[in-house]
Amino acid sequence: MCMTTEENKIEARGIIGEIARIRERSNLLIEQKLRNLGIEGILPAHGSILAFLFQQNQPVPVKRIVEQVGRVKSTVTGMVNNLEHNGYVTKDPSAKDGRVILVKLTDKGRDLKPHFDQISEKLIDKVYGEMPQEDRETLAGLLSRVRNNMEK
Repeated sequence: MCMTTEENKIEARGIIGEIARIRERSNLLIEQKLRNLGIEGILPAHGSILAFLFQQNQPVPVKRIVEQVGRVKSTVTGMVNNLEHNGYVTKDPSAKDGRVILVKLTDKGRDLKPHFDQISEKLIDKVYGEMPQEDRETLAGLLSRVRNNMEK
């Protein structure tokens, strides 16, 4: 049976609403876990930046962070500034090109890694629950397609 244009619109609103509710619940879980651990100055949105920085052995340009996390430069700059303000990263101009700002984790930032891993594992367990691996892969693929559609 074929859906009408109106039914497609309703279905799309339902999907977008579900994504928004999942994001809200995920953020609440992360915020609660951070609060329970006494970690201040970290927001759920910082997770993608921290995940990337945990993998780096040397300072990286803000531009690389932007490319990696898929957010606009102004958003990433604001988040990096917040992380710097709270002592989790430092920013320094590149010795090769003063226009390039390099970001690296501080000791305080690196100390977040075990907590970050613990919270990430809890979030993934909560998201997938008892969902079979095949369904997890299908869901991830479909969500990736939705994101790609939005980027066209």
